[in-house]
Amino acid sequence: MDIDFSVVLVSLVGICGILWLLDSLLIKKTRLAAVEAYMSGQGKHKGDDERADAVAALAREPLLIEYAKSFFPVLLIVLVLRSFLMEPFQIPTGSMIPTLEVGDFILVNKYAYGVRLPVIGTKIIDVAAPDRGEVMVFIPPHEDKYYIKRVIGLPGDTVRYEGRDLYINGELISKELQGNIQVDTNVGALPGTLYTETINGVEHATQHIDVVGQRRSRTSWVIPNGHYFMMGDNRDNSSDSRVWGAVPEKDIVGKAVAVWMHKEPGLNLPTFSRNQLIN
Repeated sequence: MDIDFSVVLVSLVGICGILWLLDSLLIKKTRLAAVEAYMSGQGKHKGDDERADAVAALAREPLLIEYAKSFFPVLLIVLVLRSFLMEPFQIPTGSMIPTLEVGDFILVNKYAYGVRLPVIGTKIIDVAAPDRGEVMVFIPPHEDKYYIKRVIGLPGDTVRYEGRDLYINGELISKELQGNIQVDTNVGALPGTLYTETINGVEHATQHIDVVGQRRSRTSWVIPNGHYFMMGDNRDNSSDSRVWGAVPEKDIVGKAVAVWMHKEPGLNLPTFSRNQLIN
């Protein structure tokens, strides 16, 4: 079962904040009243040291309140940073190879496409719309989890993909052959080809499998209003909008901007040789 960290974080911030508020409005007054009653009663007849120890014990915050007040500002800062500024994300599959590899840790700009409330995702401030060629994190129509792909089609666009040729609104997207490669798949390595593709003036690498069998029954799509057509750079080994359709604007999470760390599975140490901006 996947754990929604946003829900957990918001819940913890809410619980800690409520406990802090209850202590400020009610519980603290009870402690102060107990101290005052002691000082006007038994405390008058005690020595200074004994009286100080007793007052400290009566005024001491309950452990739960102490923890809540300690963690609340830290959790709140993390919530603000993660919800409105930058969120870390780990690449789980090879659908974006060669741009992003399995084990890459990336930063996702949460305000690039508008400021949204955590958990519910309601946009409260418009900033900008996604553009062709950008790499975007989103929730796909068929599954409630984060995906990452490249924006290919905007609302109203007609996208056509035949063989290895990509057309947007009837215009062939240019690509330059880079060489032959081996493409990792779930049936092993297969011969493939590496290209440099240019969309909206931005160059990025794509790879294709040479063997026949990657043909799809549908090759053309008209993108509805308020939706975006997404494709992986690993063109013949990616589940994307060609399979499950365009992504609604309301399900956008943010713009992928940089790789900040890479870690292979297992007990391997993280490396930083792949640190780079994402094109």
